[in-house]
Parts: sequence; C-alpha cells; structure tokens
Amino acid sequence: MKEIETRKCKIINEKTLLVTVDMGKAMHTGYCRCPDDTETKVFEFFNTGQGFHKFWGHITQVMSAKNLEEMVVGFESTGSYAEPLLHYLMKRRVKLVQVNPMHTKRLKELQGNSPNKTDQKDPKVIADIIELGHALTVIIPEGATAELRRLTQARERAIQRRTAIFNQLHDLVFILFPEFLQVMNTVKTVSSQYLLKHYPTPQDIIHHGLDALTDTLRRTSRGKLDEERARSLYEAARESAGIKEGQTSILIEIREILAIIESSERFIAEIEKEMSCRLDEIPYKNSLLSLKGIGEIIAAGLIGEVGDFTKFKTISEITKLAGLDLFEVSSGKHKGQRHISKRGRPLMRKLLFFAAINVVRKGGIMHEQYQKYINRGMPRMKALVAIARKLLCVIFALVRDHREYISNFRKGQNTVPVKEAA
Repeated sequence: MKEIETRKCKIINEKTLLVTVDMGKAMHTGYCRCPDDTETKVFEFFNTGQGFHKFWGHITQVMSAKNLEEMVVGFESTGSYAEPLLHYLMKRRVKLVQVNPMHTKRLKELQGNSPNKTDQKDPKVIADIIELGHALTVIIPEGATAELRRLTQARERAIQRRTAIFNQLHDLVFILFPEFLQVMNTVKTVSSQYLLKHYPTPQDIIHHGLDALTDTLRRTSRGKLDEERARSLYEAARESAGIKEGQTSILIEIREILAIIESSERFIAEIEKEMSCRLDEIPYKNSLLSLKGIGEIIAAGLIGEVGDFTKFKTISEITKLAGLDLFEVSSGKHKGQRHISKRGRPLMRKLLFFAAINVVRKGGIMHEQYQKYINRGMPRMKALVAIARKLLCVIFALVRDHREYISNFRKGQNTVPVKEAA
C-alpha cells in the first residue's frame, strides 16, 4: 500500500486475536483466527462507516468470547481502498500490520499448487503469512507529515499532467510550424509560450517583423535571446513547411493548452508554498536543509513520503521503504550483479535521485565520492543511485542524532544539535 510505511515484525502470541481483511473497493472480506487454531467463517462488510461498525462489533465479540487481550489486524497492500478502514482502526486498541502482495501470491500457489484467487481464500493466506513472521507494521502519517504526504503526491500528479499537456502542445506545434522547435528547442520556456500565444503561425511571425520579434525575444527571455535567434526564427517562418489547412482548429486547441499550462503552473506554485509552510512544523527540518543540495521542496517531499523519520530504528528499514535495498542473483560459479529492489516508494526514490544530482555537482558535498565511483568504472546512473543511498543514510543519521550537517567534518569536531542551531 502506497499510503503507509512498514517495518518487519513478529507479533502473534497466545493472547492475540489475529484478524485479517482482504480489501476491496465496495466490500471487504474479514476473517478471525484464535491462538488455539480455532477460526471464524470468512465474512463480508461494506467499505462504509456502518460496515466498519459491523466489522468492529464482530471481532470484539470474538475477542471477548475467547478471553484474549490483544488484537492484530492484518491486510494486503491495496492502495487507497484500505485507507478509510485503517484510519477507523488506528483510533482503537489494535496493532495494524500488512503483508506484501507478492508473498500472498506465492504462498497461495505453494499451498494449493494453483494461482487461484478468491475472496474466501485470501484472508486465510494473509493470516498464514503474519503467523510466519513476515508482517510489516503500519505507520500512518499524522498532522504535518500527513499534509506533506498529500501535498507531495498532489504536486507529482500535477507535474505529470503538465508533462502530458506539454507533449500535446509539442505535437500540435510540429504540425503547424515544425521549424519553431528547431530554433526555440522547446515549448516549455516563457519565450516559447509567449510566441505561441501571440504569434503561433509562421505567417504571424513574418507579419510581426524582424525588429519587433527581436525586441519580443529579448524582453521575454530577459536578454538571453538576441537578434541572431530572432533572425533564425524569422527565416524559418519564411521557409516553413507547416500546414495551412485546418489551422483555425489547431490554434483553438493551442490556446486552450496554454491556458491549462498557466493554470498548472499556478497550482504547483500554490502547492509548493503550502509545502514550505507545513515544513516549518517539522522539528527536524533543519537536519535535512543543512545538506547543501536539498531544498525545501525535496525536504518536504521526503518527509511526506517517509511519514516520520523518527519512527524508524535502523537504516535498513528506511532503505527498504525507498526500494533502495540491494539484491543479487548468484548461483554456483555465477556471481550476479547487485541491483536495487525497487519494491519501495517510487516517488521517494525520485526525490532522492534529484537530490543526488544536486550534491554531486562541482563543489557539492558528495562530488568527490561521485568521482571516485566514476573513476572505478561505475556507470554514471549507477553512481547516482549509490549517492542517493548514501545520502539517505546521512539524512537518517542526522535526524536520529538531532544534528545538522557539517562540511569537511573531522573526527573529534563538535557537531551542533538541531534545536540549538535553530
């Protein structure tokens, strides 16, 4: 499930009622297993408030009848469908755990020698996995971290939508004025969008005139584009191979797309402003911001994706959460290469990768380490992933120890606690 964090645990004892739920969009399927191996029949309940009350009444009745003291509720990672029930249960005296869907699939095939999947079978398989000790505890973000989680995901979705609309604009411009992309390189700059809004066709560029076009480019690019660029665009417009049939319809769509892009830019800016405000509520924000190369947006995004760095006890837990834990496939004389598992949160990996790009630049805090990887023959992409892993370790240590990063740190040098530095 993408909305929570995990840690492996073994939590079943002789006083524990094990409850498992197979999550669905409209209907959940529940199941209870007692320490004496007695069990209830699989039962269904709606994914509504009334359904949750029915579910809670049923499992508490079983717990009381068996004179049990603790309750563990387990489920398979299923995305957003599980969230209302999890937030309902987190307010009650239960321990929430989840299992990896890959484990569920493999155990089902092992037990029945069949990939058959049914709502009656799945809750029992989930219970088996939890009893084997392969459950993962659930950490649900609260307060500012919950807000950062939602804001980070909203920003990512907005960026994806903006990228898709840019691709559509690129295709339309290529039909209308293919040489525009050769001269201006991209439709993403302010200058390009201004020209497409006011002078979208080759005929408009020619009518605008070379001198006026030069002034327009200088003004919109703040001096970065000069007369030479304007002349290239003007000459390209005179020899353009762009189509003229159906131009009006294309121009209508281009205007709409440009309006959507402007709206997306405002929305992303609003989200980033809110992320900065929420970041101020995080006690250990200075630990992350003390790393040159990690700005407010990356810091806020990482905290939102993790939920709360302080809830993790070891670096291996948080590395697995990011999907940056290493594995290799070796057998006999064959020695496999090491790769990251990619079984964690993809957006968290993306944020760490961008942070890695920042810190390996010349003068960056990990530039020398990156160069060592490159000189050893490591591919650049793999070296950046290695830096991302190392950066995550540094972040975890700073938060754990309540410290801020000190460049060129020497052994014996005093570090500054975050609270004092703030």
